[in-house]
Amino acid sequence: MTETETMPVGVDTRSGFVALIGPTNAGKSTLVNRLVGAKVTIVSHKVQTTRATLRGIAIHDNAQIVFMDTPGIFKPRRRLDRAMVMAAWSGARDADVIMLLVDSERGLKGDAEAILEGLKEVRHPKILVLNKIDRVRPEDLLKLASAANEAIDFEETFMISATNGSGCDDLMDYLAKRLPEGPWYYPEDQISDLPMRQLAAEITREKLFLRLHQELPYSSHVETEKWEERKDGSVRIEQVIYVERDSQKKIALGKNGEAIKAISMSARKELSEILGQPVHLFLFVKVRENWGDDPARYREIGLDYSD
Repeated sequence: MTETETMPVGVDTRSGFVALIGPTNAGKSTLVNRLVGAKVTIVSHKVQTTRATLRGIAIHDNAQIVFMDTPGIFKPRRRLDRAMVMAAWSGARDADVIMLLVDSERGLKGDAEAILEGLKEVRHPKILVLNKIDRVRPEDLLKLASAANEAIDFEETFMISATNGSGCDDLMDYLAKRLPEGPWYYPEDQISDLPMRQLAAEITREKLFLRLHQELPYSSHVETEKWEERKDGSVRIEQVIYVERDSQKKIALGKNGEAIKAISMSARKELSEILGQPVHLFLFVKVRENWGDDPARYREIGLDYSD
């Protein structure tokens, strides 16, 4: 793309990367979707839904803001956990601005406190964003903001609700002015750097989480294996849900195949809306033992495979 194709002509533009970091389930993915104005990353009430750094791209005034939705930071126990936490910190170090998102209800307990300690070693500009403010008393919000700013020298503090959008306009105004001057990195109409095949797999994984809740462990992974544009304007998509044991395969399929049918129907509906064309989605469940120790799966997800 040439510069004139990716930025307004004759306008002083700004652009840069904003890394969202925070504990699991703080609302990072919900906020990215809100600020971008479209669904670019999956959301569920399960913790650790986001596995790799995803980029959502927003235009505000004359600025192109590239939000980096990183995995939630938590105490890792498995190889996959460690890779996710490494991806989050790597995203923070690659950004122009770091945005720490804190769940106002949970406050600075546990993982949030550990993240504050880790941020002390990162020299990048940092802002604090307190989310879910509609669930907390104003006086408690002020105490939380004060405690966080005592630990870290944040440039600014914002209080928002990613769900209803409260405070998000002020946040966008600030970021648009805070990013460095320069041409835009992406075409104006691009909202994500995620290939459509991978986004389709992520959407199916989201529906898998929402349908099965606590029944299926985190040892599941979705890959888009075939993508065929058909002459009638529809698209045929074949995906494989990988699990680690036969018992998990039975859970994913459900009694008489009810679970997999519901997951497929929900994912197909959303994919049709996103693509603007009919979708024929075919899901298969396969057992791949110890896929969490397979370097190829990490590459597929977008994570580094390391000990």
